[in-house]
Amino acid sequence: MRRLLLAGVPLMAALLFWTAAPAAAQPQKAAKPWSPKRLADGHPDLQGTYDIATMTPLERPRGAPPAYTAEEAHKREAAFAKEKQEADAPISGDRAAPKKGGESIAPAGSTTGPNAGWWLVATGAGGAVGGYNAGWLDAGSTFTVVDGQYRSSIVIDPADGRVPATIPSARQRAVADYGRPTSDTGESTDRDLERTPGAYDDPERRPLGERCILGFGSTSGPPALPDYFYNNLHQIVQTPNTIMIMTEMVHDARIIRMNAQHLPQNMRFWMGDSVGHWEGDTLVVDTTNFTDKTRFRGSTENLHVIERFTRTSDHTLLYRFTLEDPNTWERPWTGEMTWPATDSHIYEYACHEANYALTDILKGARLREKEQAEAKAASGRK
Repeated sequence: MRRLLLAGVPLMAALLFWTAAPAAAQPQKAAKPWSPKRLADGHPDLQGTYDIATMTPLERPRGAPPAYTAEEAHKREAAFAKEKQEADAPISGDRAAPKKGGESIAPAGSTTGPNAGWWLVATGAGGAVGGYNAGWLDAGSTFTVVDGQYRSSIVIDPADGRVPATIPSARQRAVADYGRPTSDTGESTDRDLERTPGAYDDPERRPLGERCILGFGSTSGPPALPDYFYNNLHQIVQTPNTIMIMTEMVHDARIIRMNAQHLPQNMRFWMGDSVGHWEGDTLVVDTTNFTDKTRFRGSTENLHVIERFTRTSDHTLLYRFTLEDPNTWERPWTGEMTWPATDSHIYEYACHEANYALTDILKGARLREKEQAEAKAASGRK
């Protein structure tokens, strides 16, 4: 009986091996590749609201690598968050009056991250003299991540992450046009009055955002860029024939006509004439016909912008753009960043309710001129 049991052991082992082997050798089921949700016309659904606030600047800081390690990026983000928390602290109601022109509300020695000194933007917007303090601003608290890389700049071509140099005629044009607002101008400050004669005298010298024409910092696009300020949301609404991109800042709405021809060159617009088409799963938008009043980074009305929108996950778009203007830059240049989806809501942007703010600015300029004239006359009589 013992001999029979021992003889059965190899047989049982063999049976166990042959029954277990197929399960172990069975290939693992490959993960199903991600595919974007599609609309009835078969194209990817790009619709949704996106928050493009980021710590990543347009141009790479000198000496920075093309991308930070995850450890370095998180370290910078944490330090930036700490600075913002300090700047958000309540301001004493018993504080002394600020010095003329305002004062920095940044923590002492604030030099963290690629946007070091952005608190000075808060002061420039009147932070210490009755305008915005840091609590009203949302400059972005994380780096844009593309292909798993924590990018140090939005510009990726040229390879140094910097906007190409302008040609000599463009530099001469910039000097001649000094004081004219561009589509990427931020809010004006009291220092603008010192730098630009007439900054508070001529309503057409006010930044386009203050005149409620285009959002500050080219947030309306194209190219659509972070303004490192506030109101960072963009909403895409999509149909087979028309796509609309609405910007929270100054409530700009871009209308993209699909599979269309550009309008005649004598028809020019603040945000240009945008036509789109699909290249596979990527929406390609070609924009020309800018007005000479737009002048993104000093460009001419011949600026040509090509944008590419690609959904890379259920919650992310990859946004890439290329700009070309032979009358401005030595070569074309390209940037890219992610647009993360958000559940936040876009609210109406008030923008100089009833335009009384601009009226008051001009009244203030006239009053200052009157006081200066009276003081000069009184001095002459002495």
